[in-house]
Amino acid sequence: MNFQNINSKFKVVISIGDESGIGPEIILKALCSNEIPKNIDFILVGSRKNLQNTYEYLSSLGLENLANPKNLKIHDLEISSSDNDTQSNYGNSSFQYLKKAIEIVKQYPNSALVTGPICKKSWSLAGHYFSGQTEVLAKSCGVKNFGMLFTAKSPITGWRFNTLLATSHIALCEVPKKLTAELIHSKLDLFRDFCNTYTHKPTLKVAGLNPHAGEEGILGHEEKDWLNDALITWNEKNKGIKLEGPLSPDSCWNSSVKAWSNKNAEKHDGILAMYHDQGLIPMKVIALNYSVNTTIGLPFIRTSPDHGTGFDIAGKGIAQSQSMIEAIKAAIEMTNNSRLLNTH
Repeated sequence: MNFQNINSKFKVVISIGDESGIGPEIILKALCSNEIPKNIDFILVGSRKNLQNTYEYLSSLGLENLANPKNLKIHDLEISSSDNDTQSNYGNSSFQYLKKAIEIVKQYPNSALVTGPICKKSWSLAGHYFSGQTEVLAKSCGVKNFGMLFTAKSPITGWRFNTLLATSHIALCEVPKKLTAELIHSKLDLFRDFCNTYTHKPTLKVAGLNPHAGEEGILGHEEKDWLNDALITWNEKNKGIKLEGPLSPDSCWNSSVKAWSNKNAEKHDGILAMYHDQGLIPMKVIALNYSVNTTIGLPFIRTSPDHGTGFDIAGKGIAQSQSMIEAIKAAIEMTNNSRLLNTH
């Protein structure tokens, strides 16, 4: 994609995330990368003091490729805190940064949101009982049909690898209870609309819930009882979509491996996974640091690096910033391509 064609008024709002993690570090590294276009108006939401302290500390370690907060546009939020629970304080701050970032991105039709990683436990300790940023975004935007999609653009072939989750942050034992034909139809609708921003006739695959997609009811009954029929019913209403599945989960992503590394391999546009780890394990193994988390179904594009807070390496200067770089690039590309542009 030629980023030079992007409107110079385009804004990317970045919420810092949990400041006790690697969020501030990877953001300062990413914004200094040559892969990031210079004609974008970035607005960071977080503590200016913390970002400046992070910059000075990392510089003292010998790191040079860092964006200086003095040269960045920062919506400075200094959240009051209590002295007796540091983790709770960081959780509250990261939650408030996200809420303010959502408010800001809603103000600008030509904008996107990139979120730094947060800690769900810290949110809970601070009294914010959400299972993730995705759910906060959906509630703040008043949308009910939304999806957690992971996307990555292969640096080898340029192919975009997409995996959408039918269910997300719930316990594995709850997955069969949550899955319904209506849920699958709603996720496929979202997936269709997302893929149509890239191609007019998407090819979508659906992973089965059970090993070997149930083996005709021997290894599980969901596919036989309702999933097969649900896919047939949806495809009859969406004849422009090539839909395959339910497929055996242990081989469903084999074609993704080939498409990621071989320009001549057969391509598909996305895979619908039944639950979190079913989709995330192959996504992270295949795409490594190029994977990006995005929420589809919102009135704007939201992306995030596909990793957590990295508390174990925070402050060491060794956090990789490629996923944050990819999140920023994806936010720009998707907003530029999306038919949702200028709808909020």
